[in-house]
Amino acid sequence: MLARLKSFFNPATPNPLRAPARVFWVGFLVRVLYMTLAHTYRMRVLDDHFEFGWEMGRIGASLASGHGFSSPFGPATGPTAWEPPLYPYVIAGVFRMFGIYSRASAFVLLTLNSVFSALTCVPIFLIARRIFSETVAVGSAWAWALLPNVLFWCTRAIWETSLAALLLTTIFWLALTLEDRDGWMPWFQFGLLWGITALSSTSLLSFLPAAGLWAWYRRARRDKRSLTGVVLASVIFFACIAPWLVRNYQTFGKFIFIRDNFGAELRLGNGPGADGTLMVYLDATHDAYGMRQFQAMGELPYIAMRKRQALAYIRADYGRFATLCVRRFIYFWAAPPKDTQPWWMSEAKNSLFLAASVLTFWGLGRALRLRKPGAWLLFWLFLIYPAMYYFVYCIPRYRHPIEPEMAILGVFLLTEAGKKPKASPLNQSSERESA
Repeated sequence: MLARLKSFFNPATPNPLRAPARVFWVGFLVRVLYMTLAHTYRMRVLDDHFEFGWEMGRIGASLASGHGFSSPFGPATGPTAWEPPLYPYVIAGVFRMFGIYSRASAFVLLTLNSVFSALTCVPIFLIARRIFSETVAVGSAWAWALLPNVLFWCTRAIWETSLAALLLTTIFWLALTLEDRDGWMPWFQFGLLWGITALSSTSLLSFLPAAGLWAWYRRARRDKRSLTGVVLASVIFFACIAPWLVRNYQTFGKFIFIRDNFGAELRLGNGPGADGTLMVYLDATHDAYGMRQFQAMGELPYIAMRKRQALAYIRADYGRFATLCVRRFIYFWAAPPKDTQPWWMSEAKNSLFLAASVLTFWGLGRALRLRKPGAWLLFWLFLIYPAMYYFVYCIPRYRHPIEPEMAILGVFLLTEAGKKPKASPLNQSSERESA
């Protein structure tokens, strides 16, 4: 793996257009140039800089100021497990070096996000080349490097979105190649990457069983043993997350797997007035009464109360809940409605959002029909990862971690459309007779 990465970033790599290293550097420079010219590092100071990383920014500020991993909404509310720990600690490290909520910190964090985003070109290239062709690999990598919607998340949002896309895409490539690789190192990498992912973006863990079973099945078809490797990967995974699980237990007196906020998130999508979108006005940062409840009750009792409210609403009318789930499915793939922009701009953005989904499903269907290697793993990714959001709520950012694979399928479909159809034997014989 390291040898391949070194070859990709070797300046002597021939044919610049086809070298992932060139794509990375172009993508990274485009991101930094846009961030600089558009001044996206100048974060708005509304709500005491809350848009500077939102909950993760608040926790990072708390860590940097010596108050520990706590207070995800600003006011002192004590220790928290609202967010996974990795990215808030990254924010805290930058804050300590460049200042809390400073423009320099924003520039550094957005630059780091740009590195994550541009690096994603490498696993995109590797996945597309393995499943489809060199042409699709090159086109997919360049598409990721230059598409405006990709640039948005890494140059404007101080969040783990771009890191999540990089981790998931790298794990996807590793799962594809485990059938070809022997020894303990691939399994060590598999467990380590999943451990880092769990501490960064816990929602991605929904894909872990599918990725593991896929690798096991593909290796079994080649009569390769996997039990020792699976055990090793599991040990490494739990070794990565164990310190945080211990911290949560010591802090809250109960077992909490990475983060604890699911009940509160469930309530933001299910309750009186629910329409399938995020009811942001119920979030503690926008609801003064809710914030007072949070401060008075504490984090765990507040979340438990929100969970009870959501479940009571769901149980009262399962048909209504099913309708909301269908809406959220539509919004995940076609984008939720927007009322904060001119109607024509919202319609244009949502149309492009939907078009990407149509190309993805169309390309996936064709890949399955052609029995492309890895097509079924793509199917399981698109089936499993979004499912949780159909029950809670969805916003466009939630789709970004799987957009690298969506880009690959879109480029694959467009390259297939550009191919000339092969003449059937009947048509060829007719042409010879007429000649």
